[in-house]
Formats: sequence, structure tokens, C-alpha cells
Amino acid sequence: MTTVAERTGIPVPRPGRFAALVVVATPALREAVAHTLRALGARHVLEVSSVAEARLRAAAGVADLVIAEAGLPDGSGIALVRELRAAGWVRGIVLTTSDDPYSVRAAISAGVRAYIVSTGNGPTPVRSGETRGEGVDSLSAREIQVLQLVADGKSNKDIGEELGLSALTVKSHLARIARKLGTGDRAEMVVTAMRAGVVA
Repeated sequence: MTTVAERTGIPVPRPGRFAALVVVATPALREAVAHTLRALGARHVLEVSSVAEARLRAAAGVADLVIAEAGLPDGSGIALVRELRAAGWVRGIVLTTSDDPYSVRAAISAGVRAYIVSTGNGPTPVRSGETRGEGVDSLSAREIQVLQLVADGKSNKDIGEELGLSALTVKSHLARIARKLGTGDRAEMVVTAMRAGVVA
């Protein structure tokens, strides 16, 4: 998965102090996202598969984070995020298989925190007892710079150009980040770093 756009300046809750609503039609992806959130310390995660179910669950109160698939069986995940943000939800993330720039613009204008393009099976679930690597505290200043640019939706080539590094060096940094965070999935690396407040 790759983050292609992200809003900045929105505070990130401390690990273990956030609740989330996952609105994803595909059961495997929904479960993977929910597992990842729980592993990152979410105190409460609700899983639903449609806009209608999400509205019913959301009526019970406001939570910190909604993660919605852009195309749901009964409507738009982007519109749902806009609706929940207007109702007081703090953050919104959209998952999609398309990096269409008009969809990205619509998501950002809806108050989406991050727009993530899924190119495969989604984040790798994290089960209790699994080793997660050395953690975000072990990241170097350069690795944090690279990770921030990944969060900004930059490709390896773009990161190299911005930091004056070769593509091979960027790839090496990402491999070290993956080892330290215990995942090679770009989106999961970004989410882990966001939860820890390492990247904005």
C-alpha cells in the first residue's frame, strides 16, 4: 500500500488512546486494517462493511478515527468521511485501488487525514506476541526524513531527488526502516510512525 496524499497539522492521538471505525467491504482487508489498529494500541475498533452500517454505529457517538474504503457497496467512503468529520470525528483515512487525482482532491477536501492506494492484500495483520522490530525510537534522523516523505506520498525517485540521494540509497534506508518497524508495507510504516508522533 502507498500513501499518495496526506493532510498535515492535525494532532495524532497517543498510542492506546484512540478509537476507530473501519468501513471496508472486503472482509480480509477489513480484518487486516482492524488488526493493525489494535496492534498500534487502539482501545476500541468497530468493523463494518457499508455506509449504512457505519452511520448506525457512528450514531452511538464520536470516535477519533474513521478508515473507509472509497468505493463501498452502498455509497462513497469519501462522502462518509466528510459526513463524519462534520459530525465531529477527528481524522479520516480513505483506502482505494485508484490514484485518480480528482478522487485524491475530493478526499482531501472532505477532511481526509491520509489517502492510501492499496495495490495488494492490505496491511499485514499484527498478532499479539509478534516481534515488531526495534521500534520508532531506533530510527535515525535521516530515516525519519525518508519516512516523512513516504507519508507525503513521494516515490523513491522523488525522495532521492529531494534529499540528494541515489535511488539505491533510498531503498537501503527503507529496508532499514522496515527492519526497525517490523514491516515492509509503506502504509503500515507511516501509520506506525504517525501513532508514535514521529511523522506528521
